[in-house]
Formats: sequence, C-alpha cells, structure tokens
Amino acid sequence: MIQGIVPPLVTPLSNQDALDGDGLQRLIEHQIDAGVDGLFVLGTTGEGPSLSAALRAEMIAQSGRLIDGRVPMYVGITDTSLVDAVKLAGVAADSGAAAAVAAPPFYFPAGQTELRGWFQQLADALPLPLLLYNMPSCTKIAIELPTIEALIDHSNIVGLKDSSGDLKYLGEAVQLAAARRPDWPVLVGPEALLVEAMGLGAVGGVAGGANLAPKLFTELFAAVQRKDQATIDRLQPIVIQLQTLYGFGKYGSSYLKGLKCALDLRGICSGLLAAPFDVFKPADRQRVATWLDGFADSGFLAQ
Repeated sequence: MIQGIVPPLVTPLSNQDALDGDGLQRLIEHQIDAGVDGLFVLGTTGEGPSLSAALRAEMIAQSGRLIDGRVPMYVGITDTSLVDAVKLAGVAADSGAAAAVAAPPFYFPAGQTELRGWFQQLADALPLPLLLYNMPSCTKIAIELPTIEALIDHSNIVGLKDSSGDLKYLGEAVQLAAARRPDWPVLVGPEALLVEAMGLGAVGGVAGGANLAPKLFTELFAAVQRKDQATIDRLQPIVIQLQTLYGFGKYGSSYLKGLKCALDLRGICSGLLAAPFDVFKPADRQRVATWLDGFADSGFLAQ
C-alpha cells in the first residue's frame, strides 16, 4: 500500500559524478529509524535530472542495497527520452524498487493529448508500476485533471504525487480516484500542506524536510490519522518553522541549498550540489547554522 511519509532523498555527492556512500548510508538509516513508510530516490529533491545516467543508476543500486527491502523504494525516472526512462526503470526494478515515478517530459511544450500518449506508452513499457508526478513548476506542464481521468484506469498507473501546491486540484484528483478507482492513492508534495491535503483525502506526503527531521513528519502523519488535534496543533508550527530553512539565499535553488547545507552541518551527508547549483557561501552557511541552533529546540534533529 502506498501511503504515509515517503521522504524524497537528497543525493549525497562526493564530487560532481560520485556518491558520498557513507553519507547515503547515514541518511537512509536516519529515515528508517524514524519510521518512514517508503523512500523516494531521484526526485526533485534528489536532483535526478541533473545527474549523469551512470550516477543515477548507482544511486538507485546503492539505495536499494542499503534499504534492503525494509521499506518500499520508489524511483524517479523523469526524462525527456521515453526510451531512457524505461531503461532507468529497469535498473530500478533490478534494485528492488516498488514503483517508478515520472513527471511529464520537459523542454518541448507537449499538449495534453500528447502527454496522455507519453504516459500510456511509458506505463505499457515499464517493468514496474508507475506513479504520475505532477510538478508544473519544474516541467512547465501540468498533468491536467482530464488527462488523469484518461489514464486512471490503466492497470499499471497506480497513483499520483502532486507537487503543484494547488489544493483544489489535489482535492479534485482525490474525488476522481474515489469515484473511478478507490485504491488509487494521491500523495502531496509540499510538506506544509500535509495536514490540509490529508483532510481532502491524500494518503500521505513526500516531504523534503524529512531528510533532516523525519520524525517530525511521521509523528504528524500519525496524529492526522488518529485525529489528534492537540498534537497536530503542536507539530504544524514546527513544520512551518522548517520552511524558513528553504528561504536562505536569493535563487530558486535555495530550497536545495538550505536543506543540503543543514544535512552537512549536522554530519549526516555531504552538502555538495549537482551543477549548475553551488553550495552556500560562508554568510548563508552561518545563517543556516544559526537557524539549526534554534530549530534544535524542537527536538526533531538527529543527534
């Protein structure tokens, strides 16, 4: 069953084309110890589209080995080439993945009819079940609701991850699934919307901040499930406090820079980013360090 907190793992790098293997092991154990329900490899937070084909394959294989079946592994195969996406899914299948995750192909401005054909061909060819990934801020095209309606009955398309931040869209996708395929899960991307999204019927979240503070999100998810409003009211402000980390720096990459910098400062894994992004300069790195000192009072940082 696809549900719960599924952190989109950062990809720890030792250089532009090599993994920080020790950091990856610490990161994965950090997640599993907190009781996450799955791990998503090579998503947006994992910088999947910025990595070489060889490094993506290595990240999948090493993650599969380290996870060792303890939780489901979901693998991002988003690509501009359908053939290469299918090849990467083969690596994922060989490494024990439970499902592949694909956003629309970027660069060329596909229409919705073309997008439906793309996902149908992809789902037909994959050795794994497919989760659709709606990420219009990065792909510049949304998986519109009529497209979901056209794809939802495909036996190998098994759910949706929505990172649009549009709760109206998410709610309508949930309603469509309830009417047509009740076992078709919808997961929310933006972590600050987890509580609201679950109120609309989302079954969990793909929370990037869980790389740093996974227990915060597993406890919040459990509180929403049992309708424990007091715990929700205590934890949601901490989730909002976490969003401050993503605002350091002046570019759109500040989310990744802040998160990876914090993981580096906490000794979990390398903070190096894939090109074209660069690590924070000393002033912003110090801002992250100061923020971490304050956030530590929440009790949700790894020791």
